[in-house]
Amino acid sequence: MPRKQTTGKLKLKTHKATSKRFRMTGGGVLVRTKGGKSHFRRRTSKRTKALLDEMIPVQGKSIIDRVKHLAPYMEK
Repeated sequence: MPRKQTTGKLKLKTHKATSKRFRMTGGGVLVRTKGGKSHFRRRTSKRTKALLDEMIPVQGKSIIDRVKHLAPYMEK
């Protein structure tokens, strides 16, 4: 029995680590989380720990292009 012929484009796989680290805002800006939130935080001040919660816009065209290549369906 012959196989069915597929029509159209193939689906692209999303790099899951990239999709967990980056997010696209409603305005189309790529944002990332800050690192250093997992352990060794006992001696860190509360203010510093609170600053780790905010998202930072990603700067640099090459990084933005790389993230869009790794996560093609991360659009607004």
